[in-house]
Amino acid sequence: MQTVNGLPAHVLLVHAIVVLLPLSAALLALTALWPAARRRLAGPNAILSLVVVVLVPITTSAGEWLEHRLTPNPLIHRHTELGDTAIYAAIAVAVLAVVVWWRQRESTGRTPAKRTFLAPASSALTAALTVVALVVSAAAVYDVVRIGDSGAKASWNNWAANR
Repeated sequence: MQTVNGLPAHVLLVHAIVVLLPLSAALLALTALWPAARRRLAGPNAILSLVVVVLVPITTSAGEWLEHRLTPNPLIHRHTELGDTAIYAAIAVAVLAVVVWWRQRESTGRTPAKRTFLAPASSALTAALTVVALVVSAAAVYDVVRIGDSGAKASWNNWAANR
């Protein structure tokens, strides 16, 4: 999918990433910190974060297609390079969201054969997971802001220069 109704798909898909990746990162932080939120939101956030992992390569692929159709520009090149880092942020958020969700399931006894692979009763593991989740969430949001800022500069630089 390179175009949608004549528009480059990247300019449409990027909005999903700009909203959904920070949302899943914020939900990861919330579910890691707050047990009541974990019970209600860990499962939906695990699904959301996995959807984001699927959307990121589709969006970056559409962006690379668009890049090859534009006049070479250092700002566009920089945006493309930064955009390639989004998958790492998305995967990190997704892995931790799934771990938080699975630990929640284990703590309520909803796992097969009452296994506890991720030690839901361990307060030390919970604390460590919370710290890692907060760091990864903050890094993911920062990455999206950095990528988006470079994309805005690449898109609007000529317009601002001509005003």
